[in-house]
Amino acid sequence: MRIQSKPSWVIKESEVTPESVYQQRRDILKKLGITLAALPLASQAQAGLFDVLKSDEKTPDRRRVLNARESAQFHPDLSLTPEDKVLKYNNFYEFGTDKSDPARNAANFVTDPWSVEIGGMVSRPFKLNYEDIFKRYPIEERIYRLRCVEAWSMNIPWIGFPLAALLRQAQPNSNAQYVAFQTLYDPERMPGQASRRIGGGIDYPYVEGLRLDEAMNPLTLIAVGLYGKTLAPQNGAPLRLVVPWKYGFKSIKSIVKITLTDKQPPTTWNRLAPQEYGFYANVNPSVDHPRWSQASERFIGEGNLFSSRRQPTQLFNGYANEVASLYKDMDLRKFY
Repeated sequence: MRIQSKPSWVIKESEVTPESVYQQRRDILKKLGITLAALPLASQAQAGLFDVLKSDEKTPDRRRVLNARESAQFHPDLSLTPEDKVLKYNNFYEFGTDKSDPARNAANFVTDPWSVEIGGMVSRPFKLNYEDIFKRYPIEERIYRLRCVEAWSMNIPWIGFPLAALLRQAQPNSNAQYVAFQTLYDPERMPGQASRRIGGGIDYPYVEGLRLDEAMNPLTLIAVGLYGKTLAPQNGAPLRLVVPWKYGFKSIKSIVKITLTDKQPPTTWNRLAPQEYGFYANVNPSVDHPRWSQASERFIGEGNLFSSRRQPTQLFNGYANEVASLYKDMDLRKFY
């Protein structure tokens, strides 16, 4: 019989937030005399914590069931965020800047067929079709915490495969040091991209990057589903990046291109506001965002938002044992 000890990132059942986290936001802001247009982009996202999810707002569910094995190594005893909140409380600016926009605006977003190009400094560049994913890579379920820079977090049963498996297939050459990612650019299908620069100045297509050793870490996941089904469009269908020790803005969605390079690639948030968002995006409670503290976070789970307790933020989101060695001798305040 396998005895599983609780990892350091396990959250107690008592440390969960509201069952309702979504639509009150506008009413509260109006009472305070604040309009959404007057708020900076990150402040809008933080204000979204006061929204209350509406259970009566239905969107079509076109996800299909996935048969994924549970990962014995990455399946801690975390109390999960309710699926309804994961589906309705989203950052995906290609479909709108309000937390409720993506679920509504992405409802008819078609993600099959889909293909991803893997190239750059590799010996075997290739194009991966969506259905090929399930033939080439054994998918598994891993419960990871997704923490957002706005100081809220969710625990989600992601379904996917290690990014390292895909990169090994491409065979990076000896000069490759970084991995660059790009989201689909299609303003007709992604209304938030229509003007290319919205929500405070996002220049599309959305791009992200990792150091190669970060990308090859066993924790780094290409997710294709959650809660036993394929990803919903608002969650980044058909495939997205999940890096559990980094803030949520390293979770690039709807990926169409992965490129190996010898230069540090540009990333959307670092390009937009370099004084606030560094390249690394590691969870570090001792390094505050310029406009709010990162020392604590609010876990989005069951319960009532206003009565739930905040919990201390953990270094590397609780995954220090697995990833701290990647940053040995680095000044984490400088390389934030």
